Amino acid sequence: MSLVLDPAAQDLLFREARTANTFTDEPVTDEQVQAIYDLVKYGPTAFNQSPLRITLVRSPEARERLVAHMAEGNRPKTAAAPLVAILSADNEFHEELPALFPHFPQAKDAFFSERPVREGAATLNAALQAAYFIVGVRAAGLAAGPMTGLDFEGVRKEFLDDDHTPLMVVNIGRPGPDAWFPRSPRLAYDQVVTTV
Repeated sequence: MSLVLDPAAQDLLFREARTANTFTDEPVTDEQVQAIYDLVKYGPTAFNQSPLRITLVRSPEARERLVAHMAEGNRPKTAAAPLVAILSADNEFHEELPALFPHFPQAKDAFFSERPVREGAATLNAALQAAYFIVGVRAAGLAAGPMTGLDFEGVRKEFLDDDHTPLMVVNIGRPGPDAWFPRSPRLAYDQVVTTV
């Protein structure tokens, strides 16, 4: 059985897509980010909780502050990317549930009244949304460079608050010269899929 999605789109989103390590200086506009969000917001999350929060780092001062919290090998590309996004999980996402899950507004208190439960749900579902976001960046014809090599607590203190947990930093833009490392191997289907 073949996939319904056009092969060129499959390549754009998956087969040819890689983590970009260099970028051109072409700006990434607010309109592009809005279009990406308007596409990926439809991805499913448990209870439609939608805990992902995106902090766009645009100013030179904010960029400098962020670069200081990146691992050494991630600093040059984070400093040079046209746009950098901090993706975080909102641990108070449950406050939005009456609007996001209107057919069962009691879910806010029935399932998410305790902070540790919320933190676990927020991290899992925001990570899922982060994956959608990366695919959305690719759908916009841009390259994404997601990174977890950073001082998470430093980023949280510098850019977020106690109610938000940073998940990753994503460099975004048009790929520059030598943007791609060679493709690393992937596991085969039979190494991953088990039928019971």
